[in-house]
Formats: sequence, structure tokens, C-alpha cells
Amino acid sequence: MTDTPPLAEGYEISTDPDRIDTERVHRWLSTDAYWAIGRTREKQDRAIGGSLNFGVYEMVSGEQVAYARIITDRATFAWLCDVYVDPSVRGKGIGTALVGAVREHLRPDGLRRILLATHDAHGVYEKLGFAPLEKPDQWMALVL
Repeated sequence: MTDTPPLAEGYEISTDPDRIDTERVHRWLSTDAYWAIGRTREKQDRAIGGSLNFGVYEMVSGEQVAYARIITDRATFAWLCDVYVDPSVRGKGIGTALVGAVREHLRPDGLRRILLATHDAHGVYEKLGFAPLEKPDQWMALVL
């Protein structure tokens, strides 16, 4: 699937950094996201400050219900990370719509690739065109 999935009725996506509920995002990630358990608030705030952030919001209350961020040079490469959907709204396609919106937001930049890492959501990302690396032996990481 390459079309952007529709967002559930009553929700909206925004890249406005002033709308990010930084306390909520920190709580979600530091207590419930396997990749960020224990992340400090200071580190999370720096990550938000250095990223292109996407939030999904309930339109009536304005409450944030999902989050994702992108690290990119806006020319050749982007890293999608910290994708999180509040458990109370999972199963409504919000995460899929969010990642689709991220992809469409970046499409005009002409990037060569958007990378991500996941242990448990391969199916979600495959629906949006993501695939395993063709040549993983060509990639390396420096773990600090």
C-alpha cells in the first residue's frame, strides 16, 4: 500500500511544535516504549527540539493521542523514530495514518530513504511501503 490511509474521524495531525505535549510524550516513551524506557525528560526535550515532530490530536479536546518524530537533512535521508499511539486509541488506524502522513510530508524533499527500527510493528510499516534493508551487510552502527 502506498496511499496515505485516512485518519479516524475526530482526529487531526499537526507538525506545530507548540502543540506537542512534552510531558505526555515523555511519560509515554520513558515508561511504555521498549526502546526509550528510562529516558530522562532532559534527553527527551533535546530529542524533540532537534526533530521534526508530528502529533495526532483529538479535535474536540485538543488532547494529544499519538506522536512521531523525524530526524532528517531534508535532502537525502530521514530517520523515523519514537512512534507511539496512546493505548486508549490503538486499533483505530491512527498509527498507520500518522506514519503515512509523515511519509507524505517528506515526499517533496526527494529523499532517497526513510529508515526506522522496530521489534514488533513490521506489518504496520510494510502496509506503508517499508521493507527490510536490501543489503543489511552494508550498514553499520556506532553504539555509544
